[in-house]
Amino acid sequence: MKLHFWTIGKAHEPYVKEGVELFTKRINNYFPSEWSIIAPPKNAASLSEIELKKKEGEIILNNLQKDDYLVLLDERGKQMSSETFASFIQSRANESVKNVIFLIGGAYGVSDDIMKRANYKWGVSQLVFPHQLVRLILAEQVYRACSIIRNEKYHHS
Repeated sequence: MKLHFWTIGKAHEPYVKEGVELFTKRINNYFPSEWSIIAPPKNAASLSEIELKKKEGEIILNNLQKDDYLVLLDERGKQMSSETFASFIQSRANESVKNVIFLIGGAYGVSDDIMKRANYKWGVSQLVFPHQLVRLILAEQVYRACSIIRNEKYHHS
């Protein structure tokens, strides 16, 4: 199983980049993983919020394969403990899912089409974070889940 981290926006800010790279390198000890930073449409500033979400949604849908398991990070999604999240990842591996895509949407969220396509909507927190920080939190939590799966000492419950 391969883990993909997709985010709409600009490159990692320097204060996030080092942490994301560190945790991604660690995740690769468990599952192959990679980040894809999807540039917003070129005319994003001139689009309405609805049009922008629709265009971003089209880009995402064009890059998804039929059997990709899409996990949408959404503040209204279901929240999980770290242990439950580890079980969630292990379950996808047990189901022989080839690709799990973790998607961080654009500044205004995602289109209804993406909401419908998502296999799971995950609420990392009820708090709202800047997208850059969500990247770091996501990378750390996936690494934590991997360490829990292997019963390693990174996570202390």
